[in-house]
Amino acid sequence: MRSTAVRRTAVAATAVSLALLATACGGSDSGSGDKGADAKGKESAAAKPAAKALTAAELEKAALAQGDVKGHKIAKAAAKDVISGDDIKVEKEVCAPFADALMGAQVGEPAAFTKRTVVSEPKKGSMEQDGADAEDAFKAAFDITTTQLALGSYDGKGAEESVASLRTAATDCAGGFDFTAAGEKQKVSKITEEQVKGGEDAAAWTVQVEQGGEKMQFKLVAMRQGPSFASFSSMNLASMGGGEDFELPTAVVEAQAAKLA
Repeated sequence: MRSTAVRRTAVAATAVSLALLATACGGSDSGSGDKGADAKGKESAAAKPAAKALTAAELEKAALAQGDVKGHKIAKAAAKDVISGDDIKVEKEVCAPFADALMGAQVGEPAAFTKRTVVSEPKKGSMEQDGADAEDAFKAAFDITTTQLALGSYDGKGAEESVASLRTAATDCAGGFDFTAAGEKQKVSKITEEQVKGGEDAAAWTVQVEQGGEKMQFKLVAMRQGPSFASFSSMNLASMGGGEDFELPTAVVEAQAAKLA
């Protein structure tokens, strides 16, 4: 089976996670009073200044760092793990923001952008479960989720529009779509909405990716806090190959939202 950008991401995540194992083994009344309140609300909204993006330095300070999420290793993504949106081509333009976020690329045109790799630590004692057979013990030991956190800050309504564009893409492309990343063809076969909380606005999905007859599950979360937008694209070592489900990276989402607040 030929290599793909998605599979390279999974392989890279495997390498990072194995290294981690070696080191470590989120009806009103229509009276005049209501009209007055409504008018005042509109005036207040009109007077609200347009959102101003964080600077690159401010965004780096607001991005997750080692120690911010209990039970997780966090590092700034290596240059080789950062893919540009220009390297991602989608046949259906409406699906483009979703493909960008899934691959950990920036969505839209942020004024500042940074990326983190977040890896959950294996649960203590997972390789010594009483009565567990070898397969169950292996899955438990490798129940490690790697999340590519792409964080951007936008002027105006850029962050809000980024979340909206992913919601639109998830609806219009729910049945699947093909795209090319770094020159290699990929296939999203199914998108299913999940429930998530975080920041001022958040949405999440389970994404099924197929390659060479194999299925892989990804989790994708979109979250906005103020002028900043973050996407969290996650895969789990134990679910690779079989396409088994795993949990959303809620602790990571909540921690990043809190740091941006």
